[in-house]
Amino acid sequence: MLDLDVIDDPAAATAALDPIKARLLAELAEPASAAALAQRVGLARQKVNYHLRGLEAHGLVRPVEERRWGGLTERLMVASAASYVVSPGALGPLAADPGRAADRLSAGYMIALAARIVREVGVLWRQARDSGKRLATLSIDTEISFRSAAERAAFTGELSRAIAALAARYHDPDASGARPHRLVVAAYPTPGEPQPKEPSCH
Repeated sequence: MLDLDVIDDPAAATAALDPIKARLLAELAEPASAAALAQRVGLARQKVNYHLRGLEAHGLVRPVEERRWGGLTERLMVASAASYVVSPGALGPLAADPGRAADRLSAGYMIALAARIVREVGVLWRQARDSGKRLATLSIDTEISFRSAAERAAFTGELSRAIAALAARYHDPDASGARPHRLVVAAYPTPGEPQPKEPSCH
């Protein structure tokens, strides 16, 4: 079982977002039979089997064991991953695209960038898994409490200059075997905390 998987097929996304199927997926972090699931979720076994077939058709669950009881065969199913992310690619032409954002300082542009990361890395990760390789990635996640808006602006300026200098030092599109990498840096207020009002400038 994967720790996380990215769903980019619209039909698979629809299945995973169905409330009953989503509940069954959550219950299948450990292998279980339709009969066991029926008791847990309070549904008839036939209905559970119906939903399991839908999940299996989209690769979201898989059989791990078969048990025979008399003339009956009981299959134990398990989810394909412990958790899932639905890729914006599942929305097709409706997916967020940073290329369509007019304001590159807007929250909408940042969300479109994040959506592109999920879409692109999801595809690359699946290709790497299919070929038995690891995908080379770099992630930095930290939290900074700025004393003032002025210090936040100063930090932004220093960070921009540092990244520009590093990019200029290492970027060489003409080198033999050069492989482009996308770098995204984002900052936003930490959710769940009241944000102090900043004085307006006139």
